[in-house]
Amino acid sequence: MQKRILLVEDDREISKLIKDHLEQESFTVCSAFDGEEALALFTKEEFDAILLDLMLPKLSGMDVLKRIREKSLLPVLIISAKGSDIDKALGLGFGADDYISKPVSMIELTARVQAAIRRATQYTPIMNQSASNTICFKELSLDLHSFSAQIKGKTVQLTSKEFHILKLFLTNQSRVFTKEQIYHFIWEDDYYGNENVINVHIRRLREKIEENPSNPQYIRTIWGIGYKLGE
Repeated sequence: MQKRILLVEDDREISKLIKDHLEQESFTVCSAFDGEEALALFTKEEFDAILLDLMLPKLSGMDVLKRIREKSLLPVLIISAKGSDIDKALGLGFGADDYISKPVSMIELTARVQAAIRRATQYTPIMNQSASNTICFKELSLDLHSFSAQIKGKTVQLTSKEFHILKLFLTNQSRVFTKEQIYHFIWEDDYYGNENVINVHIRRLREKIEENPSNPQYIRTIWGIGYKLGE
């Protein structure tokens, strides 16, 4: 079955270039040219991933991303000419799964889309007993069936990457992970010193699950090595 992509890009020439290439790679592509149109299509139709520009008419890409993350963990890849570290940190912090700076290689774009969809689908658990769908540590629980987390009985809204990072720690409760290992397991890509990407996701995750993010009890920093689940 062909995977369906929502492409949100206001430059019609770039949109056509990307659409034509992805369709040659056996994707079905639906195009939107502004933020409001993108949200309307997202609400009405089913997609496997979203390619999202940041600089859009009517509603910015960041606002579109925030609206999507209120309802879905669908993979979202930002493609934007705004390639500063701040823009990348904001995009990833608001829940994007990947950030690709323009101009982008069509081969790289296709590979990243395929990787994002693969990550989203391969982590969907297939279990026979509902009890095995939940992993707990102290007052934190992770429901692998509904892709949700609870801290002290209160539901916490997580992005796709945050969920999978937390799952990595909870399913390996005594293991220390380096930033390179986290990047490899979650992004399934080679690590090129992308510390800022890991730092942003860990910080955002701590803000959601820690009572005091400056003194974390769940995701501990092991100085000079990486991170592990707190004891």
